[in-house]
Amino acid sequence: MRYISTRGNAPALNFEDVLLTGLASDGGLYVPENLPRFTVEEIASWAGLPYHELAFNVMRPFVDGCIEDDEFKAILKETYAVFEHPAVAPLRQLDANEWVMELFHGPTLAFKDFALQLLGRLLDAVLKKRGERVVIMGATSGDTGSAAIEGCRASENVDIFILHPHNRVSEVQRRQMTSAISDNIHNIAIEGNFDDCQEMVKASFADQDFLKGTRLVAVNSINWARIMAQIVYYFHAAIQLGGPQRSVSFSVPTGNFGDIFAGYLARNMGLPINQLIVATNRNDILHRFMSGNRYHKDELHPTLSPSMDIMVSSNFERLLFDMHGRNGALVAELMDNFRTTGKLSVEEDRWTETRKLFDSLGVDDEQTCKTIAEVYAASGELLDPHTAIGVTAARACRRDASIPMVTLGTAHPVKFPEAVEKAVPDVKPELPAHMADLFEREERMTVLPNDLKAVQEFVSQHGNKGKPLG
Repeated sequence: MRYISTRGNAPALNFEDVLLTGLASDGGLYVPENLPRFTVEEIASWAGLPYHELAFNVMRPFVDGCIEDDEFKAILKETYAVFEHPAVAPLRQLDANEWVMELFHGPTLAFKDFALQLLGRLLDAVLKKRGERVVIMGATSGDTGSAAIEGCRASENVDIFILHPHNRVSEVQRRQMTSAISDNIHNIAIEGNFDDCQEMVKASFADQDFLKGTRLVAVNSINWARIMAQIVYYFHAAIQLGGPQRSVSFSVPTGNFGDIFAGYLARNMGLPINQLIVATNRNDILHRFMSGNRYHKDELHPTLSPSMDIMVSSNFERLLFDMHGRNGALVAELMDNFRTTGKLSVEEDRWTETRKLFDSLGVDDEQTCKTIAEVYAASGELLDPHTAIGVTAARACRRDASIPMVTLGTAHPVKFPEAVEKAVPDVKPELPAHMADLFEREERMTVLPNDLKAVQEFVSQHGNKGKPLG
């Protein structure tokens, strides 16, 4: 399998190199040159498989030529063995033909564990083989950070630096990151917002001199391995609900467009998906594009669903690439204009074609709380605010009630107590047993100004198990 850049001016790479590269040299994102496609018969034959075996079947084409089958099977078995629920991604029914797929049974109680537990193990395997050590830099609006740390903390070959916006993530999210104490784990609280953190990471990839020859690796959803791992649970849910003999629809709470892009790929790989719903909060750049062809930067608004408090969606470029017939030069031009003006629209016919699959909704805090309360009263299921936005959008945008609707349950409600307690004051979500002592654990983090040079200097001084690089 070869991977090409969305901007068309970077060398094609194999899986191993893409895993270690992050952004392409032309500033684009890597995507498969040719997407594998499965027949209805193949997908049907996977019914009843344990999650790790299904994951092997779906992902094997993407690692072809780089990881031997037996090694990949062992990595996947180990990855999903750490999840607390034996089904790994169980489906809970909310209403007639309506489900939530619980993606929060991993070590950090968020959907990102599916990808980052795998990413950490893949990195370890590849780096050991190469005898190489790397620095990871990532930006998080809450969940990516803890999931990346959990996935990489045992790695001998990685130093990981996670930037989060100071005082803008929930306490549970912060403590999950800052209580992971090791010489190779570095939590940085930036005096700014998530987009500031993300820009610093992007700028660091563009100019890596401060690393003194050490390779920089991305764990954010720009890393292809993240997207690849997320494709699997769309197949998992659809097969549980009678696919591929029947279509399924999905509603996806999304800020960076990575999770829903995985659903788009699943459909292009042969899974019958009728509808994909982009569910966002007040920071609704994706909804404004899907509903009105306006991908325009706007002011960032803090909300009760902070993991989606994002102004610009990093993975949207991957969809733009397909929308424009995989014309990298055209995408590069669009992204250059967007960087200059903060505005992007596409030709009407391309947008209309995209809307055949996608619907969208932006949901405010008041409606988020209302949905949490309604669902809890009706079914006893307690939703986190991001999942509640997904359910709200699913119900508002659903095209066909005869087709199963699955909302991706992206986080455990305990991670966002403010929203939950506001919605259902009498209910206090409890930490699961393996995290019961979270609020007593020691924390370690460094607060830095919103300044790229200060951050890069910190990485340079601590990037070799807490010691200077070089």
